Amino acid sequence: MSQNDIQEKFLNQLTNYRELSIKKLLEFIPEREPKKFLYDLVSIYPKRAGKGFRPSLCISTCKIFGGKEYEAYNSAVALELFHNAFLVHDDVEDESCDRRGYPTIHEQYGMPVAINVGDAMNVLGIKPLMKNLTILGPKLTWLVFSEVEHMALEAVEGQAMELGWRMDNTCNLTDEDYLKMILKKTCWYTVIHPIRIGAIIGSGGTVDPDRFNRFGYYMGASFQIQDDLLNLIGDKKYGKEICGDILEGKRTLMLIHLLNTCNGKEKERLTRYLAKNRADRTPPEMKWVMKMMDKYECIEYGKKSAKNLAGAALKEFYTVFGDRQDTIDRQFIENMILYMVNRDY
Repeated sequence: MSQNDIQEKFLNQLTNYRELSIKKLLEFIPEREPKKFLYDLVSIYPKRAGKGFRPSLCISTCKIFGGKEYEAYNSAVALELFHNAFLVHDDVEDESCDRRGYPTIHEQYGMPVAINVGDAMNVLGIKPLMKNLTILGPKLTWLVFSEVEHMALEAVEGQAMELGWRMDNTCNLTDEDYLKMILKKTCWYTVIHPIRIGAIIGSGGTVDPDRFNRFGYYMGASFQIQDDLLNLIGDKKYGKEICGDILEGKRTLMLIHLLNTCNGKEKERLTRYLAKNRADRTPPEMKWVMKMMDKYECIEYGKKSAKNLAGAALKEFYTVFGDRQDTIDRQFIENMILYMVNRDY
């Protein structure tokens, strides 16, 4: 099978799982007032063309370990609601203008409304976890709830690390610092916990979920670096403003590499730029940062790092899923890694 065939097969199944999850998610939005500035807005981000990795990983892993697809629906919906709540709040914290090709909720409706909508998504994410009781029973319901609690805690700790670096204008970070941050902010809630939850449900709680941690770390780290790369060099399909991370002063792997490789005078100028508020950073300054990234091959450094991590994830995949039958869902997760390895920017 060619790489194009693998990619098409993966994207088709990803689309199917994403659409199924969004359909189920919409069922959890109350049909009551207040609608205009709350419930009508909850569905805005989910309905936009997101990737749907999290619910897809949860459902497919559940099936790989012997579970029925419907048994994972509630957990998949909860993961997607928490994810979109994070996005709404992240956009406020980052002062982002665009999300998935359209204005962010706070740009369109104001920060107070956006923060409340994000809060509502977090609250609504509890209901599907409660409904697990009737399908999974108390033991598995509690195990899944515990996973979600840890996932949310790790995510906010990772966000605090990133926000702290920007507030303190920290410019002496290493690759290891970055990887620790995205383990918390990205890997746990994008890959590790969706897979752990799916395996817990599918196996009836007999599988040790810790077996997936290394795999999820490699895969999640590769995903985040690629997402950061797309912010720098992606096209309009990326869904956020191109180079928004530079305007926001985010400490991506590429920016950290630049800080650690540029000369003293350039680092002083870059440090002054990063000390400014976003509103005071100008387009010419942003272009200068991109020019420096080209000079020190930061983009290529990021691409190489992402591919190495995806390669490590592929190797780990055969360790943690090697004893499973070669089903469509097992191929789906394998193809997700191959898609990431061969992804175009």
